[in-house]
Amino acid sequence: MKFQIEVIKSKLHRVTVTQANLNYVGSITIDEALMEAANLIEGEKVQILDINNGERFETYIIRGERNSGCICLNGAAARKVQVGDVVIICSYALMDFEEAKSFKPWIVFPDTATNQLV
Repeated sequence: MKFQIEVIKSKLHRVTVTQANLNYVGSITIDEALMEAANLIEGEKVQILDINNGERFETYIIRGERNSGCICLNGAAARKVQVGDVVIICSYALMDFEEAKSFKPWIVFPDTATNQLV
């Protein structure tokens, strides 16, 4: 039997929230360099895991200025975090079970203090 499972595709591990903008349509703005390193694209659905308060929620990505270190929660998501919180940003993909066994996700460990690639 063939079936698909959902597996982690990309992860930005421990980035710091730099902004929270309640008066915006929604989403998370992420530095373009971080997006590329983690193989994330604009509009992609992501899960946000807040290390500081335990919140877990989903939103979608907006591309931020390259090398700005920007991690900005917008709209309703801005209520779930505080500037300075450390978060993990994950995206997932559906794939064939056998393919998933050998798949290697893009996992990026930026400098938590600056959100820059190291």
